[in-house]
Amino acid sequence: MKHFMIKYAFKEGSRAEWHQCIARFIAALESDPAVRGKIAYRCMNARNSAEYYHLAAAADDTAIKALQANEFFARYNDETKRISGGTVEVLPLDIIAETAFRA
Repeated sequence: MKHFMIKYAFKEGSRAEWHQCIARFIAALESDPAVRGKIAYRCMNARNSAEYYHLAAAADDTAIKALQANEFFARYNDETKRISGGTVEVLPLDIIAETAFRA
């Protein structure tokens, strides 16, 4: 598995519309045959803050390439850049240790 954290501050637009965009992206991940079951994605917002954190995990490089080749990913990526004022940071993560329980 390959893990990533995407972080940024929300700067532009409607938060309600942004949350709907995130939900549509996740629905597309779950319905697209090329990535369904190969990409895990979770979005969180720091309480009472403009800071957003997305955790993504991909089964392998093939899943990442399939996602990046998809039009819905390009649209979502562009919209993320727009609402953040271009301040998106993508951090590849290595898991050092973890519990057996996953929420």
